[in-house]
Amino acid sequence: MMSLLLLLIMLTKDVNADEAYNKHIAIGIAESVQSTKHGALFKSKEGTLQVTVYSPSIIKVHITKTGRIPDTLSYAQKPGLIPTTAFTAQDTPTAYRIETDSMTMIISKNPIRIRFISKSGTLLNEDEPAFGTGWIGEEVTTYKRLIPDEKFIGMGEKTGGLNRRGEGYTHWNTDYFGYPTNADPIYMSTPFYIGLHESEGAKVMYGIFMDNSYKSHFNFGASNDRFASFTAEDGDMTYYFIHHSTVSGIIESYTSITGRITLPPLWSLGFQQCRYSYYPDKEVLRVAETFREKNIPADVMYLDIHYMDKYKIFTWNKDRFPNPKGMISTLKQKGFNTAVIIDPGIKVEKGYAAYEEGVKDKLFLKYPDGTDYRGQVWPGWCHFPDFTNPNTRTWWGNSFKSLVDVGIRGFWNDMNEPATWGQRFPDLVEFSFEGLTGTHRRGHNVYGLEMARATFEGTKELLKDERPFILTRAGFSGVQRYSAVWTGDNVSSDDHMMLGVRMLSSLGLVGVPYVGMDIGGFSGNPSKELFARWISIGAFAPLSRAHVCVDNKDQEPWSFGERVEDIARNYLNLRYMMLPYMYSSFYQAQQKGLPIWRSLAIEYPFDSKIYDGRYQHQFTIGKGLMIAPVNSTQEFAKVYFPGSQPWYDFYSDALYASSSEDHVDAPLEKLPVFVQGGAIIPMQSVIQHTGQKSSDTLFLHVYAANSGISQQMLYHDDGLTYSYEKGVYSSINIRYEAQSKALTFDDIINGYRPHFTTIAIMMHGFGDMSSARINGKIASISKQRISFMKALSNFDPLGSQANEGTIPVQVVYIPYPTTKTSINW
Repeated sequence: MMSLLLLLIMLTKDVNADEAYNKHIAIGIAESVQSTKHGALFKSKEGTLQVTVYSPSIIKVHITKTGRIPDTLSYAQKPGLIPTTAFTAQDTPTAYRIETDSMTMIISKNPIRIRFISKSGTLLNEDEPAFGTGWIGEEVTTYKRLIPDEKFIGMGEKTGGLNRRGEGYTHWNTDYFGYPTNADPIYMSTPFYIGLHESEGAKVMYGIFMDNSYKSHFNFGASNDRFASFTAEDGDMTYYFIHHSTVSGIIESYTSITGRITLPPLWSLGFQQCRYSYYPDKEVLRVAETFREKNIPADVMYLDIHYMDKYKIFTWNKDRFPNPKGMISTLKQKGFNTAVIIDPGIKVEKGYAAYEEGVKDKLFLKYPDGTDYRGQVWPGWCHFPDFTNPNTRTWWGNSFKSLVDVGIRGFWNDMNEPATWGQRFPDLVEFSFEGLTGTHRRGHNVYGLEMARATFEGTKELLKDERPFILTRAGFSGVQRYSAVWTGDNVSSDDHMMLGVRMLSSLGLVGVPYVGMDIGGFSGNPSKELFARWISIGAFAPLSRAHVCVDNKDQEPWSFGERVEDIARNYLNLRYMMLPYMYSSFYQAQQKGLPIWRSLAIEYPFDSKIYDGRYQHQFTIGKGLMIAPVNSTQEFAKVYFPGSQPWYDFYSDALYASSSEDHVDAPLEKLPVFVQGGAIIPMQSVIQHTGQKSSDTLFLHVYAANSGISQQMLYHDDGLTYSYEKGVYSSINIRYEAQSKALTFDDIINGYRPHFTTIAIMMHGFGDMSSARINGKIASISKQRISFMKALSNFDPLGSQANEGTIPVQVVYIPYPTTKTSINW
């Protein structure tokens, strides 16, 4: 009888276990509720819910399945993040209410379900009532009620359109050579999105960041009309809910969690030339010298894997590069910094220092039996550093000394998804996780992030006060703290070029501002027209780099004939003229997390036209400069002009009405670019590299607005060291007031003196002005004609010379301000 009873108990347990893995089990009734210092703790039969209030705009939700130890380790979260905000809590028999200055969170108790509302009571977001958060086996999912016409933006490096509604995405860093334009996933994982909807007549914006590095899946109403959901294949359900009245505010709050960039070296904002691969050393020097001979500005030359001895990192091929220090010194004299590729695979080879040190100090990823994992990549069979081990990160950073000593200042992290031949990294491989131990399933997505971290921290230490430049292919949320990002092995096609535009906009929406794509396409041979269009777009990217695969044709700016060379020179000249504007935008990214290359959804999230397939590629640099990318075969484009201010054609000052659509010319030599009324664009004279000084005049282009107040930060530091962190920088807030016809330079910090002595205020669209007043004193106004582009050369002796278009402007000169200065007209 006893045996039969035991058998029934065992069968019941097996049935219960099967149910747990074969059906969805949602978190249920709250059996206990406890108020805590920073939120509340709920316990149910199925799991626990920990609520933590981090700020008025940020509330963390952490749900752990019963029987698991809560997981608090996060590589995405910036170090030192602690909750500091005040809130009020109210516990009732049916619900628990947490109220901040920004929003209210209501947690129902039977069952546990979460609802967020605004201070005015408008619904922001809520759990799907029947499903909430629950598990199918170890897979955990939160289901959110799908609101009619709700839009979703963000998700970072993802294909598809600006609005993610109706789509599903997976986060699992993947080495995907020549990925199709609808591929998913690819190299980066940033599980953060912004939801937009209208509720009860109010415009609602919120953000959700799921901090879980296991393979994850996001559903924005794909194959259903009931819910949006986010799923992790294992681990806890940890997400941050963010509410703000603007998209920029949401990004600022999100980056207060995951961190922001440190300012990169100014030279890394120059044009960068790369191919797989430039060798021997004479070829590298020849390409660099050609830039100088042709007066095409550039700052960085890259070395791909062929600089190494048998593809082993931290080595040199002595035949191809017999004197790397001498070559790098020569490049430096020509105004070039040098960046080298770094892959994580350490070749299994006796006598190879990196291999011997890693084995000796137990720094590699391991199988459960303690043996080092081996996988094949470029050098052959390799071990892989465990970047979740602090000892490995320290060793890795110190290993760059030999490269730093010869003058390398740029470090390009590749193959760090991690990639291996066969694309089946075994899940049982173990990661240290700071001594907590976990498998590849959890470590995969943070491998590139932690490699970038180790590279940044190590080279920063070795370079003392000098800033390194780090570039990574793979990463996770928070990667912006350490590295720039590029979109991997793209293809030479118009569709890929336009996909790259969308991905750079989307990366900006997830707090990754230093981004770029391979100009011209990595795989394939672009036409003359495609390269010309791509480099004109790429000249505006925060990271402007041309790159091409082995066995493909050259992709230097002069490789496609004289006309394309002229176009490339014009747009790269423009990039260097705009460096004061670009670098000031980087400072804003460092201060607030805002992108440099901005989706129109940041300023106009509820304008339905920006999601239209015809206009979703448009973006701005900073706030006031709008680019309307078009493919290489188009000579005309339809453009949308959002907002309430007029827009000026960048090349002619022709006006376009706000909130209008219009057809514009788009010949190959003229990418459609526009400036919004009220914009303030600081520029300088043309230079060939950032080591050169421009003229001592800063040109401040101000565009007339019909109303309102606009502002632009002007920022300078030495562009090379971390002295700015000690106050050695210059910043000026420039404010333009349309109604009072005033321009004010204020909030001046004079910790650094830039080389500019004069500011030429170039007034666009203001009509005839006879005079101005500078701090109350009458000053003269001069009239000039200017041009941002040179006319293309007349290569055909039978053809006619193209005219160089000019723009009439009125100019006021002032000394570079060190105290508050006001100009009225």
